[in-house]
Amino acid sequence: MLPSHTPSPAPDATVVRTGRRGAMVGLPCSVLLIAMGAVGVFGAVVIATGNQKGESSPAGFAGLVFMVVLGVVGVFLFLANWANRRTRILVDHTGLWIDSGKLRNVIPWQTLAGVGLYWSKFGRQTVYSLELFPTGPIDRDDPVLWTLVRDEEPLHPNLPRLRYRVPFPAGCRQEMVTAVQQYAPHIWLGESERAQGHIGRPDVKGHKERTRGRTQ
Repeated sequence: MLPSHTPSPAPDATVVRTGRRGAMVGLPCSVLLIAMGAVGVFGAVVIATGNQKGESSPAGFAGLVFMVVLGVVGVFLFLANWANRRTRILVDHTGLWIDSGKLRNVIPWQTLAGVGLYWSKFGRQTVYSLELFPTGPIDRDDPVLWTLVRDEEPLHPNLPRLRYRVPFPAGCRQEMVTAVQQYAPHIWLGESERAQGHIGRPDVKGHKERTRGRTQ
C-alpha cells in the first residue's frame, strides 16, 4: 500500500517499465542458468553414487561444480528479477518517481543541481544509469530510495558526492533521456562513459547500522 502522504505522478507522466523489461531478459537467462545447475547437480549425484561409466576426471568434476555454482547464481537472479518485475520509473513536471509496485517516492527536479547519464560496458552489453545530483542533504535511508544512493566523485567539482543512481535496461535509454530532457532540460548534464561495474552496490551495512541506531 502506498503511503498516504506521497503525491501521485501526473496522468500524462512518461512511464518507463524498467522491471518488466529487465525481467524479459533476466528471467529466461536465470532459467537457463538454473537448468545448467540442475545438470551439474545430477552429474555430481551420479559420480557420488558411482553409477557413472568410466573414470571421472578432476576436470570433469570441476566442470560439474562450476555448473552447480551457475545454477545458484541463476536462482538469485530469478528471485531478484521476479521481485523487481513491477518496478517503474515515471517522469513528469514534478520529478522522477520510483515505483516498486508497493512503495513509491519522488525525486523533485527543484531539489536537483543536475541530471546526467552514465554508461559502461559489461562484456558485450552496455549498462546505463541516471545520476541525480541533489542541491542539499538527502535521506540516505529513505524506504524507497536508499538503495539508489551512492557516494562517489561527481562529474564536476561544484556537484555533491552523494547522489541517486537509477539503473535501467539498455532498451529504455532513449525513452529515459527524452523524458528527462523534456521536463528538466535546464539541469541536463549529458552523457559520460564510466569504468566497468560503475553501477556499484548500495551501502547495505551502513543502512542497517543507521536504521538500528534510530530504533534504539
